Amino acid sequence: MTLLALAATAEATGQPSQDRPYRIGKDGTVDWATYSGYRRINAYCESCHGFDGAGSAFAPSLVDSVKRLPHDAFVALIATGKQEVSTARTVKMPGYAGNPNVMCYVDDIYAYLKARADGALGRGRPPGHEPKPPSAAKAESTCLGQ
Repeated sequence: MTLLALAATAEATGQPSQDRPYRIGKDGTVDWATYSGYRRINAYCESCHGFDGAGSAFAPSLVDSVKRLPHDAFVALIATGKQEVSTARTVKMPGYAGNPNVMCYVDDIYAYLKARADGALGRGRPPGHEPKPPSAAKAESTCLGQ
């Protein structure tokens, strides 16, 4: 199935797709992964990237980053980090490949940021979220080695 067909199916069914990895109801309720991403952003990324990943004096907006970075490049950047040193500026971000509290939820983080980047979700805590599905609980337990 092509990406266009996946997107059309997602639009018709309200299910996440590669282009839109989140689901938001008419009342603002988000799917579990998007809510989990909101929680992780504000637990692990906020100190540098600002509340809701909106950017700060220390680090750029993650919301803007997902506008130009495809999913795979985003995941690679989170895993390996980034370092640029020049006479004009120094940019350093640690890699999180060894941190399961980030890497086990990197797809959730991406879903939340993509919803924000697409303008489908505003800043702040989503007004509601779907219950955690058993598949998410199992994946989390497996990833965290529990």
